[in-house]
Amino acid sequence: MKNGNTPCGIAIPQDLIFKSGNMEPVRRFVQRAEDLNYDSLWVMEGIISLGPTLEPVSILSYVSALTTKIRLGVAVIVLTHRNPVQLAKSLVSLDRMSNGRLDVGIGIGRLAPDEVFGYSSKGRVTRFEEALQVMKALWTEQPASHSGVNWNFDSVTMKPRPVQKPHPPIWFGARVPAALERAARLGDGFISAGSSSMEEFATQYGLLQQFLEEQGRDPESFGISKRVYVAIDDDRGRAEARLREWFGTYYGKAEMASRVAIWGSRAECLDRLGELVQMGAKHLLLNPVLDELEHLQQLSEEVVPYL
Repeated sequence: MKNGNTPCGIAIPQDLIFKSGNMEPVRRFVQRAEDLNYDSLWVMEGIISLGPTLEPVSILSYVSALTTKIRLGVAVIVLTHRNPVQLAKSLVSLDRMSNGRLDVGIGIGRLAPDEVFGYSSKGRVTRFEEALQVMKALWTEQPASHSGVNWNFDSVTMKPRPVQKPHPPIWFGARVPAALERAARLGDGFISAGSSSMEEFATQYGLLQQFLEEQGRDPESFGISKRVYVAIDDDRGRAEARLREWFGTYYGKAEMASRVAIWGSRAECLDRLGELVQMGAKHLLLNPVLDELEHLQQLSEEVVPYL
């Protein structure tokens, strides 16, 4: 598969693990994705979630050993629920094991209560920004020091440093204006959630461009991706019904499928994905949730080369 002008990644379907009871379908999926020249493989974080998911650094460590060139990403780690010192070590380890193929998506989170993880719901934004400062310091300074509200240390060393300099790209998951401003100020890129509609993505893109300009940042060098739930099926009614069933299981909101997913014939899906590119998406994270192995091949042959 030769990509068009828009790089396309694909989500690793963790459903396959739990349907089969082993990792073999995932091995086949990720190695085939690399053979087909997809840009990247992505997982979600769902430590507390309705659907079954593995911890993202753990599964990507497994995937890094099965692949050699495809990039590996998580969209997104809920940073407000993580200890940034331990997370920095896990991520630098994965960056090393994958020889610098890691992309790190982070978000402030809104689904699971902070108290489940031992944190207060107060001061979440401060904790989020400080956690990112801590990780960047540990990755780039030798020795590293930090004085903040939640973490304090002086002259500590974390080795090895990341392969990627100054650190793996940081992608922000964001929806509201304040989060988009943080992305423009602190991140290397932005990933619009699969649960955001095309119209919402267009609004997010416009705000992000405004914030990048205010920060004096070059919009051309700032990554913009959109996760897209997609189902190619000439029987549109069947595709929508199956998508609604999946969204009901994994989001608890079957109706969300009709608002955010793309489905229908190859031509219909291609047109809709092309609209996202026209809206400003520089990268598409394709996320089939039905017949995943078939979609892996079909998207690579019939859709991605034309985007």
